[in-house]
Amino acid sequence: MNIAYRSYRNEYDYFQIRDFLCKTILLHDRRQINWPLYRWDYWRWHVNKNIFRFKLDESIFIWETDENAIAAVLNRSAPGEAFLQIHPRHRNMELVDEMVQVAEQRFTFEDEAGHSRLVIGVHESDTVLKTCLSARGFQRGDETEYQRWQLLNQPILPAPIPDGYILRCLGETAELPARSWASWRVFHPNEPTENYKGWEWYLNVQRIPTYRRELDLVAVTPAGEVAAFVTIWYDEATRTGAFEPVGCMPEHQRKGLSKALLTDGLRKLRELGAAIAYVSSYTPAAHAAYESVGFRDFELCEMWVKES
Repeated sequence: MNIAYRSYRNEYDYFQIRDFLCKTILLHDRRQINWPLYRWDYWRWHVNKNIFRFKLDESIFIWETDENAIAAVLNRSAPGEAFLQIHPRHRNMELVDEMVQVAEQRFTFEDEAGHSRLVIGVHESDTVLKTCLSARGFQRGDETEYQRWQLLNQPILPAPIPDGYILRCLGETAELPARSWASWRVFHPNEPTENYKGWEWYLNVQRIPTYRRELDLVAVTPAGEVAAFVTIWYDEATRTGAFEPVGCMPEHQRKGLSKALLTDGLRKLRELGAAIAYVSSYTPAAHAAYESVGFRDFELCEMWVKES
């Protein structure tokens, strides 16, 4: 069987890749060896469209069989970062090596001093990709993503709503500035206020095909301030749910708001028929927070790095 690659062309490719990822997540027993659907959607509509603004035809490459079926997808996830999405039927050293070569040629980041760097995310079970990367001069880096999950046929741990707060779904467009400001405060705690770019970026988040406002949850004060938030993504085809992002304003932390939102979100996912829920963590504090609401099982996504 011949497998050849080409660059991304149009929105038809975007939806074909969505179908491909749904199929492969089920073939992997819902393990995140490839990206789940929510991650692809979130990258396409928020991470790339609002932040990096890569040209898609220079940032996504598709390997197809003679029958025009997708065998693999290579995408740039951030400057100098790439991820390989491969159908399990086609995961072999020849294909993996070709994909890594393309990633090196297309996605390696070079700074003004001439130093180059490429990072490739690798599921801990992917021995084929690890072998290939090692042979090509990559080494395992320090950063590791904990891909956490919990099955939703188990009891959901209780988490009371802290006094003085209300949990509900995000309001209409008029509330987007407050939601955006909360996100800025959470993820840019040390940046000056003048760097804040406004709230319109959230409209792209709401354009994601799997976005549901009833799953975009906030904790608000009696005065209407958004104190904490969690956006939940649900894919009916795979019965998978995910929490991304999760955040709490600094002055409202250590009160149990995030825990209450996560627990409420787990209940909502179970009511929709979800079989499993995902969340990722990177720090000891985040590990402990997610474990406290039942995300005790995890696998690792390792970051392998090549620098010169």
